[in-house]
Amino acid sequence: MAESLRGAKPKADLRRLLFFSAFMIATSGLIYELVAGALASYLLGDSVTQFSLIIGTYLSAMGLGSYLSRFIDRALISRFVEIEIAIALVGGFEAPLLWTAFVYTPAFQPLLFALVAIVGTLVGVELPLLMRILERDTSLKELVARVLFLDYIGALFAAVLFPLWLVPQLGLFRTSLFFGLANAAIALILALAIQADHPARTRLRVLSASAIVVLLAAFAVAGEVEKRLESDLFADPVVLREVTPYQRIVLTHRNGDTRLFLNGALQFSSVDEYRYHEALVHAGLGAIDAPKHVMVLGGGDGLAVREVLKYPSVESVLLIDLDPAMTRLFRDRPELSALNDRSLMDPRVEIHNVDAFAFLRETSPTPQDAIIVDLPDPNSYGLGKLYTTHFYRLIARWLAPDGVLTVQSTSPMFAKRSFWCIVETIAHEGFWTQPYHIFLPSFGEWGFVLAGKGRVPNDWQLPEGLRFLDSNTLATLFHFPPDMARIESPINRLDNQLLVRLYEEEWGELGH
Repeated sequence: MAESLRGAKPKADLRRLLFFSAFMIATSGLIYELVAGALASYLLGDSVTQFSLIIGTYLSAMGLGSYLSRFIDRALISRFVEIEIAIALVGGFEAPLLWTAFVYTPAFQPLLFALVAIVGTLVGVELPLLMRILERDTSLKELVARVLFLDYIGALFAAVLFPLWLVPQLGLFRTSLFFGLANAAIALILALAIQADHPARTRLRVLSASAIVVLLAAFAVAGEVEKRLESDLFADPVVLREVTPYQRIVLTHRNGDTRLFLNGALQFSSVDEYRYHEALVHAGLGAIDAPKHVMVLGGGDGLAVREVLKYPSVESVLLIDLDPAMTRLFRDRPELSALNDRSLMDPRVEIHNVDAFAFLRETSPTPQDAIIVDLPDPNSYGLGKLYTTHFYRLIARWLAPDGVLTVQSTSPMFAKRSFWCIVETIAHEGFWTQPYHIFLPSFGEWGFVLAGKGRVPNDWQLPEGLRFLDSNTLATLFHFPPDMARIESPINRLDNQLLVRLYEEEWGELGH
């Protein structure tokens, strides 16, 4: 049975509304896909694998939806509006449902792919229905060209809008709900355009208006709900949270212990971070006579820079950290800058918020007496590239002939193969290597690599005022007991990223 829209409105206006629906279908569909991929990356790690599986699931579901659309023969406009409402609710509540599942159940991954598949199927049904509705007034040649053009432009719009505005301004929670509202609004506008004598007119209006009310209510409380979920996810009260285009930053605080989490992974505890940062920095700088020029890769919290500045001879510190939100928070917030002794305000410190890999490759090198690599563990291919032979080759261009390199290198106890893979990868580029380790109450055994191409250090001059390291303690760090002893390990190259898979296997076995 054919359906028509309200005759009082110009047919051209209605056609424009339907064509705009094609644009919104593509935009919202890709946004929901990006929300799912970003959440999976934040919570599970390995962005390449997560996005690959989600894209594959979404596209195959769209294909299934396109096939299923052939079984819809009647009331095409009504079915289109109903599907738009379904997308609004499923897609709109995608992020809240996934966050809730991650915090309270073990069903995050099954729910993730179920939601992606449902949204993909519904979007796949919509586009063929839209073309069949419009074909009565538009030639097939023009119809296909215009719908596909709007579909692809909508995808581009979503791809640009998501990282540049939606994530920084709304966050994933409210982005999902915002586009649910957009889909529900399209459904309501179409429902209002249906003829007055249409039997489904009132029902479709009520359904789409109800969806808008539900989504508006959820959007209004989204901030509080998100805070509650994060409070239940972390053991200590959450005092700061910020979603950036690069990561999710969360700070907790209890009884004098401030903890930083990036994408859910603990980065430091203020109770014992001095042990980590003293070991990371002074094992290298203490071996140099009057270091002047130092580069820190990562370390946007300024804690490694704090240790570097304990050497009076230091004239310049290049801090390369991808996320400007990190350096801004630890420079401008008094309670955070107090942790790093306001090191990021020191005039000797020059901050570059760029990718470390790109900076080393594209910037003209200036010799550095020490390079300190304080990057997160290689739990994704984006981070894994910063532990490859190519990356250490770039570092070698910047290192002074007698300069030293120190690299945080995950745990030689819990990720033994990963640790020794990093050591072997650095050695493969012609560096001498001296791996070492410390015990951190917050993390357990943690490992580092001291490396260089000049003189191998045999004595250290440490600055005064250190809380953990002295010459006697430092000497013991280079000894590995049998359960952490060197094992044969592969080389991590840019084209294979073996380290990421090793890391996932080892930490996955421990339930991390």
